[in-house]
Amino acid sequence: MRSLEQWLAHQSQVHPQAIDLGLARLREVLERLDWRQPSVPVITVAGTNGKGSVTAYCAAILRAAGYRVGTFTSPHLRDYRERIRVHDRLVTNEELIAAFERIEAARMRPRGTHGGTAARDAATPDVVTPGIASFGAATPGEVSLTFFEYNALAAFLIFQAAEVDAWVLEVGMGGRLDAVNVVDPTVAVVVSIGLDHQEFLGDSLEAIAREKAGIFRKGYAAVLGRDLPPVLLEIAAASGAIPKRLGVEFDYTRASSDWHYTGSRWDLPRLPPPALGGSIQFANAATALAAIEELDSRLPVARSAVAQGLATVQLVGRFQVIVPGAGRPVWILDVAHNPDAARVLARNLEERPVPGRSLAVCGILADKDAAGIAAELHGCFDAWWLASLEGARGSTAAALVGKIAGEVDVPVALANDVAAACAATSAAAGAGDRIIVFGSFHTVGPALEWLDSQGLLPPTADPEYTQAVRGQ
Repeated sequence: MRSLEQWLAHQSQVHPQAIDLGLARLREVLERLDWRQPSVPVITVAGTNGKGSVTAYCAAILRAAGYRVGTFTSPHLRDYRERIRVHDRLVTNEELIAAFERIEAARMRPRGTHGGTAARDAATPDVVTPGIASFGAATPGEVSLTFFEYNALAAFLIFQAAEVDAWVLEVGMGGRLDAVNVVDPTVAVVVSIGLDHQEFLGDSLEAIAREKAGIFRKGYAAVLGRDLPPVLLEIAAASGAIPKRLGVEFDYTRASSDWHYTGSRWDLPRLPPPALGGSIQFANAATALAAIEELDSRLPVARSAVAQGLATVQLVGRFQVIVPGAGRPVWILDVAHNPDAARVLARNLEERPVPGRSLAVCGILADKDAAGIAAELHGCFDAWWLASLEGARGSTAAALVGKIAGEVDVPVALANDVAAACAATSAAAGAGDRIIVFGSFHTVGPALEWLDSQGLLPPTADPEYTQAVRGQ
């Protein structure tokens, strides 16, 4: 029997392209598994930035209401199992391996031996993005899957086996051709639109919006978040979805110590501020509430559960503030990996001043807009430490400094990796200073590992999923 590590290594080699958008392969495997669309509500969340936060709010509030929630997110920071949670418990290695074995048996099965046709009823047409080759089966009957497709299929099987009350699915990239779009959402959410992944989604905000709007379904709510192009409303109307816009069908107002949500069904005054840091989180939390209230006839949620979920939600690596103790610098971890996210990071830093210096630990993948990210953060830092990132999409610190040189007018140091950059920055920092780690999941993940090795992370309980009694 393969270990989880062996399974993940195998999955990274099955398909020749790490990213190959399209739904045909998943539909074929799901048909062989005789899979059916979930009978419980599904919230699907897309967006260039903010989708992780909205997903976290939805899951936290539904859990606080006593519902068992299956949450699928990507990528992970330290542990692959972060991607699949059942009622906020990490799935076990055994559950994952069992799902992978079923998937592997189905994808290798000769054609014509499956009995169901359930997976072919998805409403979204399977059109491969221009410029992306569709990879055919290696042998007759074999279906080639990407690493992410294995991941999504495993989540679907695990959620059904666990008989959860609701699914909350975060889109990996785009929406129309993303793996999670084989599942029909009860509520589709687009949080924000920005320029990212242009080589796959298009080089304009309108093109990217069209890809993300592919998760809309006729007759169901399409929740539209902040600063979105008008084309999204047009697509929602054309698809028969029911648009629900921030500032129109739902909105929020802030007070000094609380805030007020108003929506199509709920009027919730005096809510506690979201536990996630930054003023943008009020818009994200309101967007999550707009999605959850659409489920009210099937999954009623009391105001007390909304307040509890807002106050207790956690999301690692999104303006995550770590205060190790007196005399030590504060650490802030944020995966901000595109200019829009960097702009939000800059605003959050401005809203949270410190008496000392702000020092940057930055690593950015080679295919990202490093200059655009640095431009948005101009003037935020007193010094930068640039880290090399490994992998096919990685970038050396030397290459990164060349990309951002025109946007940085403070001292810059280079490091071989994230751990070395963290160590050097920590040695240079003093009481009253803060260290901001940003630029990629591939930067924040290793930084968390380094902080943990230094005893600087607070203790956390992240239990595995077990067949717990409902409600526990």
